[in-house]
Amino acid sequence: MAKEKRVGIWIRVSTEDQAQGESPEHHEKQAIYYAKGRGWEVVKIYRLNAISGKSVINLAETKEMLQDVAEGKITGLIFSKLARLARNTRELLEFSDYFQEHSADLISLHEAIDTSTPAGRLFYTMVAAMAQWEREEIAARVSASVPIRAKLGKPLGGQSPFGYMWEEKELKPDPNEAPVRKLIYEMFLDCRRKKTLARILNEKGYRTRKGAKFTDTTIDRLIRDPTAKGIRRANYTKSTGQGKKWELKPEDDWVLTEVEPIVSEELWEKCNKILDDQKATRKKPAKRPAYLFSSFVVCHCGGKMYVPSNSPKYTCRKCRNKIRTDDLEEIFHSQLKNFFLSPKDIEAYLSQADKVIKEKEELVQTILKERKELKARMDKLYSLYLDDGISKAGFAERYRPMEERMHQIDDQAPELQGEIDFLKIQYLSSDEIIYEARDLYSRWNDLTEEEKKKIIDTITDNIVIGKGVVDINLCYLPTIVGINGKLATQRQGFIAAISMN
Repeated sequence: MAKEKRVGIWIRVSTEDQAQGESPEHHEKQAIYYAKGRGWEVVKIYRLNAISGKSVINLAETKEMLQDVAEGKITGLIFSKLARLARNTRELLEFSDYFQEHSADLISLHEAIDTSTPAGRLFYTMVAAMAQWEREEIAARVSASVPIRAKLGKPLGGQSPFGYMWEEKELKPDPNEAPVRKLIYEMFLDCRRKKTLARILNEKGYRTRKGAKFTDTTIDRLIRDPTAKGIRRANYTKSTGQGKKWELKPEDDWVLTEVEPIVSEELWEKCNKILDDQKATRKKPAKRPAYLFSSFVVCHCGGKMYVPSNSPKYTCRKCRNKIRTDDLEEIFHSQLKNFFLSPKDIEAYLSQADKVIKEKEELVQTILKERKELKARMDKLYSLYLDDGISKAGFAERYRPMEERMHQIDDQAPELQGEIDFLKIQYLSSDEIIYEARDLYSRWNDLTEEEKKKIIDTITDNIVIGKGVVDINLCYLPTIVGINGKLATQRQGFIAAISMN
């Protein structure tokens, strides 16, 4: 007796499809009835309600379904039609290859496709291409409508500029943000410094729409935006297709419409002229030659060594001790023969890095818990004051210390979180270099100067230039800075006898 086929049902109906009457329940019943008619057992239903089919490969439901296929929990997947599985041709073909690899079938009810047959696979490929074409056609129609909607002054999606809000599909000044936007222009005209202005705004308690502090970049963008003087730009940028990167379209494609201004055109022009003048007169710093070991070379007498502009040698200011730059690189290169990172070393480093990050994350949670408890006590004290349960003097005496602590926590929490983010990035970057550094000696001459510099920064503790000897101290692993500020490293020393001529 043939083994009963175990199948799953894939339900994905986007918001637009639901609006047209295609309910998930309808697709589910259709698939169940089909499986029943074939004598198949439905063991799982995968639901992706109101999700676009542009890309589904990385969704949690998709990963669960593929895992079930790999483990043999299901040997087939039923869906109403190809466009319901995904609209991306590449992903559709990936599904087909994956199912074929695991001896499982894709069953599309609308197209009557069964990928277990050559004919079904060929037809699947053709229809998948049509689904991709359909999506691109829709995208093209939407793109073509953008300039028309912009000329009509209609919203094109996305947030309104800071200082404005959409009200009945019209862009109008926001009563809360508009005064801040106006203040930015007035204060910049006075101080003429973006960073100074950002600092003053932050000190006064002003924040961006997302609650973040103002930066010089934010100030520059807000001052440059002509919306504040009553000219709204639309259809002036386009995506490069590389993540979130955007670039300006030709000015002929821009659509300019009038909106209610927040500042006068005269004030806007004055502020932008200041920015233009600063940009025109700003001199780029002269590019200094980058020497590989500049940050690490010290003399045996304790003095720091540098490379004068008229000499190819690292030189000590105090005792005039010297060594040629190319000689030092050759010595360092030979030292790499002995440089080795064992799996045990790497495991110890990863464990230490995780521990440091975890400790800081626990500290953040602790102070956030303290903040929550402190806020509850402050609210309780304030209610007591409103009910005349405590005098004004008594309230001030008890409330002020709690308020000060609240401000300290509000400053400390984001600072700690920033340290955690930095450590995570540093940890990942160093981790990558560690694994690439196993065979440095043979690869050294093929590396670029930038790559050499990164490796030196990661594995070097210091280099001491003595009289006829060079003491190179390498770190097996990158430095991890703990909460107590102590440095944790493993070092390996190397002393080379050389000629200083």
